[in-house]
Amino acid sequence: MGAHHEYSVTVRWPVTGVEPGSAAGATTSYTAYTRDHDVVVPGRPVLAGTADPSFRGDPERYSPEDLFVASLSQCHMLWFLHLAAERGLVVHSYRDAATGTMRVESRGEGQFSDVTLHPRLLVAPGEQATEEVVAELHERAHALCFLSRSVNFPVLVEPAPLHVADEAA
Repeated sequence: MGAHHEYSVTVRWPVTGVEPGSAAGATTSYTAYTRDHDVVVPGRPVLAGTADPSFRGDPERYSPEDLFVASLSQCHMLWFLHLAAERGLVVHSYRDAATGTMRVESRGEGQFSDVTLHPRLLVAPGEQATEEVVAELHERAHALCFLSRSVNFPVLVEPAPLHVADEAA
C-alpha cells in the first residue's frame, strides 16, 4: 500500500471581525449575507475566499472555482518541473493561463465540464529543448498529477510553442 497524505483546512465564516448574528453574518435571506470567508491552513497566510461574483461573491477575493482551476494548473506545473529537472531540460520560466468551464443547470446544481491548461515555457538551449521532449514531459506530468487523476472531466493540456532562450542571455 502506498503512502497516505492528509490535508487539514479550516473554512471560517463569517470572516474575522464580523460578529456572528450581525447583519453581514446572518442568513436572513439569500441576498442578505456575505459570501466572504477565510480559508485557513495552519502556518500559512489566511486566504480571502468568497463565492463567484455570479453568485453574489466579492470579485476581489478568490472563489472555490478559481482555486479549483489553479490547483489543477499548479499540480501539472509542479510535476512538469520535476520531470524536466530529471530529464535535464532547464526551464527558466513557466506560465499557465488555465481556463475552466463550469455548467450550471436551471435548478442550481452544476459541475465543471473541462479545464484546459495553456503552459508557456522558456527553456535553456540544449539537446532536451525540443517540442517532442516537452510534449512527452507534459503527457507524463498529466498522467502523474494527483488532482487531474481525481476529477471526472477532461483536463486538457494545450502548450504554447516552445520558446528557447537566446544562448547569449
